[in-house]
Amino acid sequence: MIRKMVTIDENKCNGCGLCITGCHEGALQLVNGKAKLVSDSYCDGLGACLPACPMDAISLIEREAVPFDEEAVKERMEQLELQKAQSPNITFSCPGKASKEIKRSEATVSSVSGSVSSTISESVSELRQWPCQIKLAPINAPYFNNANLLIAADCTSYAYANFHRDFMKNKITLIGCPKLDAVDYAEKLTEILKYNNIKSVTVVRMEVPCCGGIESAVKQALKDCDKMIPWSITTISTDGEILD
Repeated sequence: MIRKMVTIDENKCNGCGLCITGCHEGALQLVNGKAKLVSDSYCDGLGACLPACPMDAISLIEREAVPFDEEAVKERMEQLELQKAQSPNITFSCPGKASKEIKRSEATVSSVSGSVSSTISESVSELRQWPCQIKLAPINAPYFNNANLLIAADCTSYAYANFHRDFMKNKITLIGCPKLDAVDYAEKLTEILKYNNIKSVTVVRMEVPCCGGIESAVKQALKDCDKMIPWSITTISTDGEILD
């Protein structure tokens, strides 16, 4: 029969795996780093996975295909659930989405030059968790409990030299670019704030107008989460200075 089916452009697919969680029929999986349609019978042709793809690699076409099989989908989902239960550490989507907390310790390095000896503080990453992209971060994770949350525009850590020390230290960091991601972060941030005990929110954005999207999303999330959470905003100039 002729019906609508998803098709995946392998040249655009970056293997992020977001479409896999967007598909509720288990029709997609990663094969050699690319999303693949497992079986025509699993695809209902509605395209629920399309909005999840950040690369616009998935589209709907009409072609010859076997009918959608609800019973086959039910068996497929049961099989996936069984595999997860038997091997809980196996990730069925992008490894970059695997959530983990990162423990840091203070480190120093001694340097001896001639007769002069000095102790120099080693630059250490202040990233406390993975993933850090807003789009990839889970809604619930242990590291969100009693966390001071930093929500930053991607470019800020490149523009401001001491970003790790001055902004990320002792915070859980989430980053994003409202222009490049072309999504509204408000809904996801609202859920993170609502379902976790967040102590404070710090927003760091660039001075450019398009960066206002991340500020607006955080303000909307703070309003919609129905909680009183202390928050602040810092703006970085394009030459790396703190403006406010």
